[in-house]
Amino acid sequence: MLASLADPPLDDPALVYEPKYDGIRAIAEVEPSGPSTALRAGGVRLWSRLGNEKTRQFPEITTALAKWATRLKAPVILDGEIVALDDNGEPTGFQQLQGRIHLSAVDERSAGAGRVAYIAFDILRDGRTDLRDRPLTERRKILERVFGKTGSRLLRISTAVRGGGRALYKAALEHGWEGLIVKHADSQYKSGKRTPDWRKLKIVHEQEFVIGGWTEPRQTRTYFGALLLGVYEPQRKCLVYTGHTGTGFNEKELARVMKLLEPRETKASPFCERFKTNEPAHWVRPELVAQIKFTEWTTDGKLRHPVYLGLRDDKKPEDVRREDIPRVRASRAELRTKNSELRTTNEERRTKSEVSRTRSEVPRTKSEAPRTKSEAPRTKSEASRTKSEASRTKSEASRTISEDSRTSLIEQLRAIEESKRDGVLTLPDGDTLKVTNLQKVFWPKQKLTKGDLFRYYARVAPWILLAVADRPLVMKRLPNGITGQYFYQHRIEDVPPGVRTEVVSVVAKRAQVIGGSLKTLLYTTQLAAISQDPWFSRIQHPEFADYAALDLDPSEQVPFARVLDVARWIRDELDALGALGVPKTSGASGLHVYVPLPRETPYDAGLLFCQIIATVVAQKHPKVATIERSVRARGPRVYVDVLQNILGKTLATAYSARASDYAGVSTPLTWEEVDGGIDPRNFTIQTVPARLEKAGDLWAALRKSKGVDLSKVTRYAERSGKA
Repeated sequence: MLASLADPPLDDPALVYEPKYDGIRAIAEVEPSGPSTALRAGGVRLWSRLGNEKTRQFPEITTALAKWATRLKAPVILDGEIVALDDNGEPTGFQQLQGRIHLSAVDERSAGAGRVAYIAFDILRDGRTDLRDRPLTERRKILERVFGKTGSRLLRISTAVRGGGRALYKAALEHGWEGLIVKHADSQYKSGKRTPDWRKLKIVHEQEFVIGGWTEPRQTRTYFGALLLGVYEPQRKCLVYTGHTGTGFNEKELARVMKLLEPRETKASPFCERFKTNEPAHWVRPELVAQIKFTEWTTDGKLRHPVYLGLRDDKKPEDVRREDIPRVRASRAELRTKNSELRTTNEERRTKSEVSRTRSEVPRTKSEAPRTKSEAPRTKSEASRTKSEASRTKSEASRTISEDSRTSLIEQLRAIEESKRDGVLTLPDGDTLKVTNLQKVFWPKQKLTKGDLFRYYARVAPWILLAVADRPLVMKRLPNGITGQYFYQHRIEDVPPGVRTEVVSVVAKRAQVIGGSLKTLLYTTQLAAISQDPWFSRIQHPEFADYAALDLDPSEQVPFARVLDVARWIRDELDALGALGVPKTSGASGLHVYVPLPRETPYDAGLLFCQIIATVVAQKHPKVATIERSVRARGPRVYVDVLQNILGKTLATAYSARASDYAGVSTPLTWEEVDGGIDPRNFTIQTVPARLEKAGDLWAALRKSKGVDLSKVTRYAERSGKA
């Protein structure tokens, strides 16, 4: 079970608060053993959440569990965290575990006995009893009974506080914890799923740092690459280097800060020590103070994940010291730019419609079968929770990804592409994603690369994520760009944590990618899926379509003006029925008209509605429009295709890039634009982001509609009977 990223309240009687340990998540399978077999640890297995065995990497924990197993009468399965310990025996940062991450085995003596511990926070099985359907509070009582007195300081139970988390939050600040995990007291354990029943409350530290210099920009980046930061220490007049940051800037702020840096440039470094920089460094007099957000201090005194928030004009540089108890989420009024308040970024409040399915965290017995979303809930409370989770998922998908977060992603992508190497993206919520071959050309005529595609989707993420939220995706993958071979992929098995997949039981038994999260969008882009092609229905009710579509596909010799004519005629028929139609370009040579459907409308009903509309238009305008499927029979006309209104069929969604020769984007239009005439080649991955900022989300009309009255289509039959 995985936690979603959202800000829960610190006082709620329905919630349980626990420390978020900065270690390795591990499932422990423990079989009972006798005294003679305790040291052999044969009945203990440790598994990561991805299903990788960690047993031999942490022999001291394995041995401690084996000794404890001599007290057991039946097998147990625990969920917990492997953490490193400091000199006082307290959990410390993940950095101390990194030396063991990729090792296949570690000798117990060389590991340094006592430097790690296993902290259990849940119990999934006690003997033959599967506890995952029990409420958290009940599982906690069983955990305390079973694991409360292990006799080893390497085996512990996490702290848990019901109803009020303020004291624990204060302790997190004082001890430098990563944050808190906040859980619903009645939540069941959902193996392999990321659910709102468990939420991360991340602690983001902020403080001031003195700017001691800058580095030169890489290739297409302007002004500077990164700011070099430091603090003062008592009895030292030079700056102590704490790291650098190149994220958090937009073009305007880069120019403003550079204008302040250049007059202060000096040949002498203000820092106490020498250090290497990624690009040539320029030094400045230490007169400017920046507000920086970061996740933690590393053991060597450097900042992890620093992000620029703004300049401070109310702080003297000589007063800037390292703060042992970092302040969290400083007041926005403290941060001033030249003309207005700087908006601080809350990157932890971002698009999170993730219910990622990784390998099951609990090994099942042969008699147990994994349940899919389409299976009926087993209890009324579970049914209610399923419904509320779906509602939360939709609301989470609608959260806006800030401009600063998008700018940071774009800067990272540009730097990785310019390095001509593979790299790792840090996402707004702190998650990561490996990206490769960004320099590969996808659109030869425009010389646009895979990196350009990534940056486009980063720019339009707040809009396209709403269009694909909760919808199964079919990937058309073009590893070598639009001129290379392509293939379709419906199912997928191994995906990174945080990429949402679900088994859509109405069509298959294997998992399919589900849209709606930023990481999923970028992961499919990494797989060279240029377009985003979702189902017309959502995973919560895959058999019911949310909308129907008429796909206008012109023959090669037909001008786009004729496509617009057919779209207008479809609009006229819909108007006569009091029905809404939402037009968009296809991103290639055609145009789509979408019609919102009422709730629980089967695909067949939407298909029939569109067939009637298409037939009427083709009969009224036979020289321009046709419903003939055969390419030869169509002739120089516009084919009105309605056969995408079938379960499992897809069309490129609104704001999706396309593998067209002009790098087109499927772009929502107003009917005024359709009436006035447009050129679809004006809507590309280079132009659509600016249009979105100006025109807004025209696709929202489809989402907000309650659906058309399908029964009104019978008017055509009534007219026919009167004729």
